[in-house]
Amino acid sequence: MRYLHLCAHEQFPPEQLLRQAVAAEEAGFSGIGCSDHLQPWWEPGEAGHAWVWLGAAAQATERVSFGTAVTPPGPRYHPVLIAQAWATMELMFPGRPYLGVGSGEALNEVPLGAEWPTPGEKVERMEEALETIRALWEGERLDGGRHFKTDRAYVHSRPENRRPPIYVSAFGPKAAAVAARQGDGIWTLADPEAVPEILDAYRGAAEDAGREPGEVILQAAFSWAPDDEAALEGCRVWKGAQPKEFYRDDWHDPQAMYEEGERQVSDEELKEALIVAADPETHVERIREVEAMGATTVALMNNSGADPLGAIDVYKSSVLPRLHGSA
Repeated sequence: MRYLHLCAHEQFPPEQLLRQAVAAEEAGFSGIGCSDHLQPWWEPGEAGHAWVWLGAAAQATERVSFGTAVTPPGPRYHPVLIAQAWATMELMFPGRPYLGVGSGEALNEVPLGAEWPTPGEKVERMEEALETIRALWEGERLDGGRHFKTDRAYVHSRPENRRPPIYVSAFGPKAAAVAARQGDGIWTLADPEAVPEILDAYRGAAEDAGREPGEVILQAAFSWAPDDEAALEGCRVWKGAQPKEFYRDDWHDPQAMYEEGERQVSDEELKEALIVAADPETHVERIREVEAMGATTVALMNNSGADPLGAIDVYKSSVLPRLHGSA
């Protein structure tokens, strides 16, 4: 079992996240990752550029894998640029980068003037982008494209020995099937109600495609503080990311999104959605529940607004040793 430490660009400034990444490696996490946002889910918030930050984080660490959770192809990022960026990362830090890919949220795309597509078109667009990235990494020169036009597009600086693994975000069966056809694994939220259907669809589509299923990355979030109330207060802003329609529909005003999240989500519901506790044993137990859903990797987003570095220290001393010892 691998454990990734995810750095929340929505919640913390990029220079603070750099310290979190270094501390996470020292704590024993096997990888780091970060969200890839243009805007946070609330106001005021943060939104450092994920790709710029990843280069600094990779240089500041030595062994951990690193990547995004997750990068959406779309108006912000043409898949040719994604292919170029991750090829460059692999050349500079061989064996360490991974690419998380998702279909995106209106929060990050509509402010650029894009029209928000239907869920079906989002998934179709994501699959075309993945096909483009894989072809460019194989050295092909591309023309055409339906959603992403190319004209003799080519990645000139490419690694020869390894391409970064691609983990595809899926919240439903259609995206799970794309993960099975195009990815090296699937990435989804550790929702006990949704995970069984998503993993069934993923494994079935992999069998249909004649491929072995890859990694199963289940994502959870945690907030630690010296007492439970401070832990809750430190992650309260994440109510703005809880409503499911924010991932599907055209919501792109951070202040309105937080207000709607505050209206919909009670404190108790937030504590069910996130791991919110001062007691390290609670964190261990909740993470074991995530593992039991079928994870091969658990991605843990650090939402500890009260003391993020203190939370990493607690994971170093009291959480990760217990998890490794029981694996």
